Amino acid sequence: MQSRSIYLEIKFFKPTVKHIKQMQELVKPEVESGNILLRTEDEMANTIRSYTVVSVNDKLAGFTALHIHSYRLAEVRSLIVSKDFRGLKLGKKLVEACISEGKKYDLEQILSLTYEEGFFESLGFKKIEKENIPEHKIWADCIRCKHFPICEEIAMVYDL
Repeated sequence: MQSRSIYLEIKFFKPTVKHIKQMQELVKPEVESGNILLRTEDEMANTIRSYTVVSVNDKLAGFTALHIHSYRLAEVRSLIVSKDFRGLKLGKKLVEACISEGKKYDLEQILSLTYEEGFFESLGFKKIEKENIPEHKIWADCIRCKHFPICEEIAMVYDL
């Protein structure tokens, strides 16, 4: 019996505005379920520099954004990995890219509001009460959430 090796070319990069439609298509099921907030094309274009994308064999496989709230705090936002590429640790590597970027900018903490506590805990994030979110994260996004005002997301921070 012959074994086949499968070659996967994995690339992490900063997207351009031309990637936005593809990114929105990838995240659409999670937006519809209320797990990730909708970002309009204009919002994504306005913050395109905050995103990191991963492709596998030139196919968009996932992305996330590091949104800076203040001189000391940023937030991991819109973390998504295509179901076709889960199990390759791409989500972990995307969050690690955010951590690395946060260090580059000399931030003190990175926040995540998540339903995936175990995943972020495995990366060194620690659970905090939402009331203790540093810098009082701008809650304006929350009103746009499908689950507002009953928030079941878990607040977690990573100290840089």
